[in-house]
Amino acid sequence: MADITRRLGWRHLRSAPTAHVRHHRRGELVHDGAGLSFWFRPLTAALSEVPVDDRELAVGFHARTSDFQDVTVQATVTYRISDPAVAAARLDFSVDPDTGAWRGTPLEQISTLLTETAQQHALDVLARTALSAALVDGVAAVRERIAQGLATEPRLAATGLEVVAVRVVALRPEPEVERALRTPAREQIQQEADRATYERRAVAVERERAIAENELASRIELARREEQLVEQQGANARREAEENAAADAVRAGAEAARKVRLARAEADAARAVGEARAAAQAAWLRVHAEADPATLHALAATRLAENLPRVESLTLTPDVLTGLLQRLGRGGDQR
Repeated sequence: MADITRRLGWRHLRSAPTAHVRHHRRGELVHDGAGLSFWFRPLTAALSEVPVDDRELAVGFHARTSDFQDVTVQATVTYRISDPAVAAARLDFSVDPDTGAWRGTPLEQISTLLTETAQQHALDVLARTALSAALVDGVAAVRERIAQGLATEPRLAATGLEVVAVRVVALRPEPEVERALRTPAREQIQQEADRATYERRAVAVERERAIAENELASRIELARREEQLVEQQGANARREAEENAAADAVRAGAEAARKVRLARAEADAARAVGEARAAAQAAWLRVHAEADPATLHALAATRLAENLPRVESLTLTPDVLTGLLQRLGRGGDQR
């Protein structure tokens, strides 16, 4: 929409670069171009604004295939007004000199023209195509047919329109038919999923079996090695017992031989001591036998004195002295 301002009965119009403005004054074309800016009098001016930028038009309609199935077509048509002068002459692009708004609805007319034209060509293609083929190749076929039909449509060229591109977004059947068509594919996908699940389970079972076999083989090997260890420990214990027994026998033999030698030495020593004592006793007896009684008495008194306890003091009573003197007197008489 053009930007119009008021100044003392005059109007100033400033348009966008994507808008083509045509200014007629008293039937004559005064200004013609895009992005113009000029002053005008509203009572003598006739203004029209034609957009020259690319515009997107969403097209949606229903069609029927050759097997009488309803489908929904969603497409997008990109167009532009290539000849603004022709378009302004064929459609009402006039604007209000006070507000700059269109007096009519030219873009809605263009949308209706493009939608009906595209729908006509799409219906022509789908009416000769079965539903299964339309769902597989219908998008490309409908897009090519709509693009070709819009490019060769004489009314569009006469209106100054140019179709830039055509895109078919979707081609869908009714929801019930779509669910029915999806069922075989879903069943096949489910079967593939089940088969993959079964295969995965089989692989898992096989791996578990291999793991169990490996564990069993490991346990068998461990038991065999434990058996070898027990046998080796038993052999080592027997060998150690035999060696200990042999060592004990050697030690016992050595101890017995030592004791025998010690007993023999002790017996020889005892015999030698006995013989020496006997010889000494015999000599002692022989010496005493040959000695006189007085000597023996003196020796006896000496031995007695050696074996008596220590005497600190000695008290002699008259009785003891009398008896001793008597004995000594008897002794002298005997001599």
